[in-house]
Amino acid sequence: MKPVNKYKTLALANESFNQENYEEALRQYAQVLQDYPESKEAFNGAILAEMAMSGEEAAEALFDYYEVLREEDAEQADTVISEILQTMDGTVEQLTSLFSEPLRHRLDYEDGILYDDFRQLVKEQGDFKTIFENIMFSTRVLITEKEEFIDFLSQLNRHGYHKMAMNYIETALSMYPNDDQLRALLRDILKSRPVEDSAS
Repeated sequence: MKPVNKYKTLALANESFNQENYEEALRQYAQVLQDYPESKEAFNGAILAEMAMSGEEAAEALFDYYEVLREEDAEQADTVISEILQTMDGTVEQLTSLFSEPLRHRLDYEDGILYDDFRQLVKEQGDFKTIFENIMFSTRVLITEKEEFIDFLSQLNRHGYHKMAMNYIETALSMYPNDDQLRALLRDILKSRPVEDSAS
């Protein structure tokens, strides 16, 4: 039997996914995997399609993120999404606990500085980079709400910490899949990264 056209079938599968026809997308990804079992794009797509079929909201956001990354570097995108999918269960648990309300009271007694206090320091001294780097070496910033997290990512990106911001945003997408601010921030980070960052 003649092998399927890999690139054409993947394009059809991606189109099916974007049209929320997840069952058809899964069938098409599976066709590619049957003839090209090493295809990371087909493997990742199949997992995302299965997630979407089971009602997992993060699947759509991760797929959108995947498409953005593939425009920059397809091979790197395959690797990044594979790593996210492998660790996503733990990531969701971790972020869920991070932003849970009871945690704020517990964190007040731990060694660290609340984000509100950190932001006040930056406002008073006007030097994000120096304050942030000093805190990185001596303590940690405690973030307890989604709004604080998004603001923190914006500040990291604005002050040149593109790789760090990308590392955080990769996990945040699985927690807040439909957040418009987060998606806009992702685009800003991808545009802001130096050439050497986007190639690495």
